[in-house]
Amino acid sequence: MLHDLLQPARPIGPVPRPEEPEPRTLTERAYRALRHDIVCGQLAPGLRLRVEHLKDSYGVGAGTLREALALLVSDALVTVEGQRGYRVSAISLDDLCDLTDTRVRLETEALRQSIRQGDGLWELALRQAFAELSEAEAGGAARDPQHWERANRRFHEALIAGHISPWTRHLLDILYRHGERYRHVAIRLGATADVDRDVHAEHESIYLAALARQEARAALALEAHIRLTCDLLTRHAGAAGSVTAPVPGTAWSGQPPSPPPPEQPGSGPSAGS
Repeated sequence: MLHDLLQPARPIGPVPRPEEPEPRTLTERAYRALRHDIVCGQLAPGLRLRVEHLKDSYGVGAGTLREALALLVSDALVTVEGQRGYRVSAISLDDLCDLTDTRVRLETEALRQSIRQGDGLWELALRQAFAELSEAEAGGAARDPQHWERANRRFHEALIAGHISPWTRHLLDILYRHGERYRHVAIRLGATADVDRDVHAEHESIYLAALARQEARAALALEAHIRLTCDLLTRHAGAAGSVTAPVPGTAWSGQPPSPPPPEQPGSGPSAGS
């Protein structure tokens, strides 16, 4: 055991996968499908998840669905209510602010370390990730928001890839998924409709500072980028009043009293971080 502890090169903690392979089991398939529907808002915050109803919708048995729901509980996307079953986790401004603060602390420090430790291969991977993201943003992410989301995620992962900390990446993976959920809330509520935001310019400023090894500048740009979704939803909640705004510490359905305006080209990543 002492010998194991003295091996610094061995991976410690969960090892993240840069790309998710095709699901190998029915449980994994159901887990991903449920996770996608929760993050995108098709399964609304606070919704009771009845196994007997959902098993047919997702094409699996009750036991398999419960296993998938248990995985979502570990991701904090689903909660368990004792003998009453499962619910989609609620959302609130308090939760969003806490999520944002935690992600800022972890991701900016990981970026600083990545800039210090990253080598030529890190720079090459970052250039490739930024080129892919630039292409997705130039093409209008609203026409293919899933492509933009994948490119955006890969860019953020590439930024911190020079910092070898599997636990940091694992925790950021969970936080990113929750941040993605709130981005969809912001778009559904129309919180980004009147915002003149150049997401590509935000990404570019982070990218250029990282390549120039300007860690303080890169960290500040990343923090501002991450915080904007929280700022947009906070302002929107204050402007909308008590009808659509969540009270801090309480659940918020994220559903407006009337349909939001249709997305315009490029509106997909307008709440992106």
